[in-house]
Parts: sequence; structure tokens; C-alpha cells
Amino acid sequence: MISASKTSKVVVIGTGLVGSSYAFSLINQNITDEMVLIDLNKNKTEGDAMDLNHGIPFGAPTTIWAGDYSDCKDADIVVITAGANQKPGETRLDLIEKNVAIFKTIVASVMSSGFNGIFIVATNPVDVLAYATWKFSGLPMERVIGSGTILDTARFRFLLSEYFQLDFRNIHGYIIGEHGDTELPVWSQTRIGSEPIERYMSKYKQAGTQQDLDEIFINVRDAAYHIIERKGATHYAIAMGLARLTKAILRNERSILTISTLMQGEYGLNDLYIGVPAIVSNQGIERIVEIDLNEEEQKQLQHSAKVLQDAIKVIRNP
Repeated sequence: MISASKTSKVVVIGTGLVGSSYAFSLINQNITDEMVLIDLNKNKTEGDAMDLNHGIPFGAPTTIWAGDYSDCKDADIVVITAGANQKPGETRLDLIEKNVAIFKTIVASVMSSGFNGIFIVATNPVDVLAYATWKFSGLPMERVIGSGTILDTARFRFLLSEYFQLDFRNIHGYIIGEHGDTELPVWSQTRIGSEPIERYMSKYKQAGTQQDLDEIFINVRDAAYHIIERKGATHYAIAMGLARLTKAILRNERSILTISTLMQGEYGLNDLYIGVPAIVSNQGIERIVEIDLNEEEQKQLQHSAKVLQDAIKVIRNP
């Protein structure tokens, strides 16, 4: 458990677009006291540390430096954003073998420092790599967290808020499953304010159709492809999602977030990491929140899990 009274320390491994955007988010939101940047490209990491430090007078007091794996020893959180990036036309699952090999080295290096904190994994395919980090580290499952569908859920709420012309904070719904092509919206539990979405539409948006909602979900699911096609990578939104997750841990918020965590019988699933709502606190994952799914949603989640079960065979049977 992270003590609220001690100096908080976050290590960022990988200072590419996601890692550097995440570091920028941390100092702008005053989330941590200390931040260490680690990357194979040491010159860039030193440059990032210098650049971020020069912005401290405009942000929040944070001690930032370019370090190495020995700095992980007393870190509260190690966030891994390093790895091969998704290229145009590639799925997240296409990245498995090369990124698992990279992670084996990274996790071994972190653990050799004496690290005993919480891992956050953001690199894709995030569910597979969170599972790999759990296996390679030997840490309890509650202290290895994948970013899961935290971004997909944010995209879902944002696009629904645009559709209904409402404050996104009044849209309550989740995307669960693989962070990828087999993820699914939980329409049966989606609420506009306190109203089920179907009832809200029948009252206030009678011209709306299920086809409209299906198209919204498709745009959520395929958002990364559209962004990568236009600018080469996604990084701002996931960086802000990682900052939100970091804050929930360091401040012991006990927030419900759709992160990737180990299934141990929940939803009828076992021995895989997958995106579901869970309570996040200074212990890491405090508890999975098992929401009610209808028959079709349960079937879709089982399909998503089957895809991930096949994907993690590379870790179980190297």
C-alpha cells in the first residue's frame, strides 16, 4: 500500500509520444512529487527531462530527471509505455511477439532493482503485455494494471455526449473486453443521467436509432486506426487516461475505472488479463466490479476472451 504521507515517485519507461505526453500530463496536474524518465535513447530522455523541468515554474513542483533502472527501487509506480508502435494497417495483436520480448528485458531490469510497487502497462497489445508483466514480475495481480479499455470508455462517453448534446460527465457506460477489435459496449448498462439509454432515446431523441448507436461504437472501436492514418500515432488521450489512473492510485481514490486485470472466475473467465471495471486504490486493483451483462454481451465478452487466450499462448508456451 502506498502511504499518503510519503513522497510519491513515478518512473516512466519509454519516452516516445505516449511516455512524454504522460509525463507532461503529470506535471500539469500536480500528480507526483518525483518523476524519473528511462529510455534506450538517453540523449532524448535527458532532453525531455530538461524541457519538462523548464516548464515547472508554470506547472506544479515536481523533481524530474533522466535515470536508469536502479531508480525503480523505491518507486510507487512504474509505467511502461516502451515497445514497438502500431503501424498503419496493423492490429494491436500484430505486435505481440516483438513486444513480449522487449517486456521480458524491461520487467527483469525493474525487478532486479528491488522494486515492490505497482506496474501500469500501456504498450499494445495491452492485455497481453499486462499478463506478461504479471508473469515476468512475480508480483501479486492487484499490483499489475493494464490501461485496458480506459481510453475506449472515454471515447464512448465523449461520442455519446456529442450525439445527445449533453455533458459527458452525465453519460455512464463502459467498453469492456480486449483493448482492440473484439471489445464491446455494454449497452444494457449504459445510462444517460439515471435513465437507461433506450428509455432516454424514446423520450427525448425519438428520431434516434440503434443503428446510430452501433455507428458510434464502431467509431470508438476504430478510433485508433483513424488517428494513426491521419497523424501516425495516438498519444494525448491515452496519456491523460494514464494520468487519471496514476492519480487514482497515488491519492487512494477508490475510483472505478475500466482497466485490464487478471480474471479469476469473474464473468466465467480465468487466467487472462482483460478490460473490465474495477476499483483502483493505493493497493492497486482493490476489487473487480462484475456488472450484469445480457446474454449477447456475455457471448461477445467470451469471444473477446477467446481471442486473448489464443494470443497469450506465446507467454505460456514460449
